[in-house]
Amino acid sequence: MGELKRRAVHASGTALPAAYLLDLITYEQLRLLLVAGSVVVCCLEAVRLFVGLDWRLYDELTREYEQDNLAGYALYTFSGTAVALVFRPSIAIPAILMLTIADPLSGLLGSGELQSMKELSVLAATFLVCLLIAIPFVALVPAVCGALAATLADGVKPVVRGYVIDDNLTIPIAAALAMALVPAVGL
Repeated sequence: MGELKRRAVHASGTALPAAYLLDLITYEQLRLLLVAGSVVVCCLEAVRLFVGLDWRLYDELTREYEQDNLAGYALYTFSGTAVALVFRPSIAIPAILMLTIADPLSGLLGSGELQSMKELSVLAATFLVCLLIAIPFVALVPAVCGALAATLADGVKPVVRGYVIDDNLTIPIAAALAMALVPAVGL
């Protein structure tokens, strides 16, 4: 049940990009809300890691390897904010949605256990979802590249000096960079 709760919280991050897409907020308001969220998360994580905030919610929604490191929700918030601040909406919104929609779906399809690489069928499903997310925003070639980058970021979990490089950090950044740096060729 903890994994399902974690995935539901993950998917709830779709609310802000959806509000922008529905013209309920402007892109500047979206950016401001993301920055405000990042400030709040930074404060919560500082208290949790250095003072010892011990809320039951953290026990339920964080993984064991996050107990003494920045939690995934913080990396999720920071990466979404960074992408929104650096990239135009047609790049940032699909990159954020790849994190908020494709990543939790991938987690549900996978075992839920930390693995160095996900199964091929899970990677294929993740790629397809990411591609479907990107196509309304960018041309086909950047959409494919963004979907590939997000799938790779989701599917491969490198560990550097004992620290897992969390896909909550890498998915939107990799997807946005891939979509922005690959020219749209006329297809």
